[in-house]
Amino acid sequence: MNLRSFAAALAVTVALPLGAASAADLEVTHWWTSGGEAAAVAEFAKAFDATGNHWVDGAIAGAGSTARPIMVSRLTGGDPMGATQFNHGRQAEELVEAGLMRDLTDVATKENWKDIIKPASLLDSCTIDGKIYCAPVNIHSWQWLWLSNAAFKQAGVDVPKNWDEFVAAAPALEKAGIVPLAVGGQPWQSAGAFDVLIVALAGKDTFLKVFGDKDEEVAAGPEIAKVFKAADDARRMSKGTNVQDWNQATNMVITGKAGGQIMGDWAQGEFQLAGQKAGTDYTCLPGLGVNEVIATGGDAFYFPVLKDEEKSKAQEVLASTLLNPATQVAFNLKKGSLPVRGDVDLAAANDCMKKGLDILAKGNVIQWTDQLLSTDSQKQKEDLFAEFFANPSMTPEDAQKRFAEIIASAD
Repeated sequence: MNLRSFAAALAVTVALPLGAASAADLEVTHWWTSGGEAAAVAEFAKAFDATGNHWVDGAIAGAGSTARPIMVSRLTGGDPMGATQFNHGRQAEELVEAGLMRDLTDVATKENWKDIIKPASLLDSCTIDGKIYCAPVNIHSWQWLWLSNAAFKQAGVDVPKNWDEFVAAAPALEKAGIVPLAVGGQPWQSAGAFDVLIVALAGKDTFLKVFGDKDEEVAAGPEIAKVFKAADDARRMSKGTNVQDWNQATNMVITGKAGGQIMGDWAQGEFQLAGQKAGTDYTCLPGLGVNEVIATGGDAFYFPVLKDEEKSKAQEVLASTLLNPATQVAFNLKKGSLPVRGDVDLAAANDCMKKGLDILAKGNVIQWTDQLLSTDSQKQKEDLFAEFFANPSMTPEDAQKRFAEIIASAD
């Protein structure tokens, strides 16, 4: 069965999946505001509206680092939305512990989430004290280097196959007036790029010792020193980016103004919206072409405790709708992410998505820093790398010393 017929056949299953007898308007807050993201979230809204309820879009511009404090402020201030996006992991941990988030265990049990959501670590990230508090909707992996085929052609060099070849091609790109590496000015982008460098260049075991075990000695050691040398290369190569938002940096790759970008697979939504074809117009290197591993991070929706009974029933319908097979296919194809269900047909996936699916099938996956570090520790790391990328006078050695101190006190 092809994708279109599969989706059409399942579309009717979206309507009133839990037998809701009433309908309600439900505000849903999220930070999906780029062109590709907006196209993807529209699939969720369409599916939820088909149940007779109404998705009230509460998009907050500026990415998660801007949106999350606003979301948290509303929740703690007594102004809850109907549902809200967070990343898989520990971002909503304190909100759950404060009793502000709804227990979804009954919905999850009724719909067999433990059997259909793969890998199991996704649902584990939603589980606190044996209860399930969120609905995972995708697998987003950070570990990608996106390359503009046109930029390398203009520079007269072959499209790189790995990180070392990319660094070696930088002078030719610069000579052609092309920024080698686009890195936006928001702190999470430079911090995320560094995390990708760790797992790609130092390996999975070192990554987990640093962020999982919080091993200060490894963080201060020679393997991570090599990563800081690569981060120094990335800092030099990104000089001249002069944009803030991640999707603006992606657009530099799409238009050939930059050679590449280290960014999560959500960048695929922008390439798709621009009509570019994977393997023809752009190239993707999972694990920077060095260590093909992807993280099982991504997005999940939490449902605040509400007093309104109709809205509470609509929350259950939305939770079910987000994990409906047809909805999973429609959303993830536009988002560039992988579905959390292991039983859906992704025959229409492009070359880059197929690479991700292959890595996932082989089980070469890890938990990401959102799942391993508290939000406070993540913020300290982001502040460090924002300063490192903005201040060329900070040496890799000084930055590594501060990084080891953050890891030593991380929780």
